[in-house]
Amino acid sequence: MNEEFDSADQLADWIGEIFECPITIEDSNHHVVSYSKHKENIDEARIGTIMNRKVPDNVINGLWKKGVMSKLIDQDEAVVIPQINEIGLGNRVAISIREKNEILGFIWAHTGNKKLGKDELELLQEVAKQVRKLFFKHPKRNRKSEESYNDLFWQLLTGQIKDTDKLNQQAKQLNVQLEGELAVVVIRFEDQITEQIEKYAYYLAETQLQVKSLFRLFDSHEFIVLVRHHRKKEDPAYLLGEFIKQIIEKISNQLALKNVNGSAGIFYGEAKQINESYKQALSVLNLKEKYAKDLKGIYLYEDLGVYQFIEELFAIQKASKSRKNKYIERLRSYDKKHHTSLTDSLQAYLNCDCNVYQTAKELFIHPNTMNYRLKRIREVAILDLKDPKQKTLVYLDFIMERMHEG
Repeated sequence: MNEEFDSADQLADWIGEIFECPITIEDSNHHVVSYSKHKENIDEARIGTIMNRKVPDNVINGLWKKGVMSKLIDQDEAVVIPQINEIGLGNRVAISIREKNEILGFIWAHTGNKKLGKDELELLQEVAKQVRKLFFKHPKRNRKSEESYNDLFWQLLTGQIKDTDKLNQQAKQLNVQLEGELAVVVIRFEDQITEQIEKYAYYLAETQLQVKSLFRLFDSHEFIVLVRHHRKKEDPAYLLGEFIKQIIEKISNQLALKNVNGSAGIFYGEAKQINESYKQALSVLNLKEKYAKDLKGIYLYEDLGVYQFIEELFAIQKASKSRKNKYIERLRSYDKKHHTSLTDSLQAYLNCDCNVYQTAKELFIHPNTMNYRLKRIREVAILDLKDPKQKTLVYLDFIMERMHEG
């Protein structure tokens, strides 16, 4: 297999004829090097790639989430990729083009309904060696492009790199310092992401002084930023919260956006734990959507309190279908019989941190009326409101009841 080709497109056409399917050759930064001729019925991902001469960001992000990119980077063999409808990608077989440990690019075979056998997959490995020659004819490769940064960032977010030495080596190649306390911030937009939103988000992430931005990218409706705490004399959690609030406030006011939300995971001292911070940030956003009133003004995972564990507690409670809270049951039975609202009053009282005056304000009643209701709650429910164990159990069960309703 020592054919010589006058152009990269000629090489792609030759590979396409061998495997009887359209072929795309990309460099390591997902820019199109060449692509073969194709007939009808090509998918959205191929159309977008050819039109932009680059793989669309949403396709790259989707491939990272599905674990495809990590396989292509880690192994020499071809990777079979079933269709991924959410990013418009049909069935593929792909293989990395490499020189020792350096990824030079990728070959994508758009297989459609065709299934490549074992011999064909092995042949694709030989083809990759042939294509490698093409890259050495063009030695000037931009290793510090935006796509290279994004690839490393996705590896950090998804926890693909566990080897600290390997991680530091890749970061060094991109001139990125991953030392220090690192956390992931996620800003979620309800509005459709526009070029204007992207520009403002990138600008604000770079210009806010509370923390230092190392990586940032957009994934669907989310702006994801890796930040480092660099102001040692100040509280990192406070600075992180201020960073998020400033971005939300400024971008919302400047672009008249509604329902912009933000969150952050915990600061970690090791880069390989960044994926934990990312999962925590997403957890905060998802919980804020479910409990908007309870978690209003909460941005940090460490400020969630008991909500950090509410999903696990809910799963335990759900598994025990026969379990009921005797205090709440007694109140509900009394309310039903006497047409009162002691149950709602107790829930409001616990949500207001057992503050009588705040609860009365929430319920639009006089504090004396609230004190009377508390007296009846103690008597009817046989509940000791001075016992933190009893109060905590009732509070948690009220939260989990709302989860059942949702």
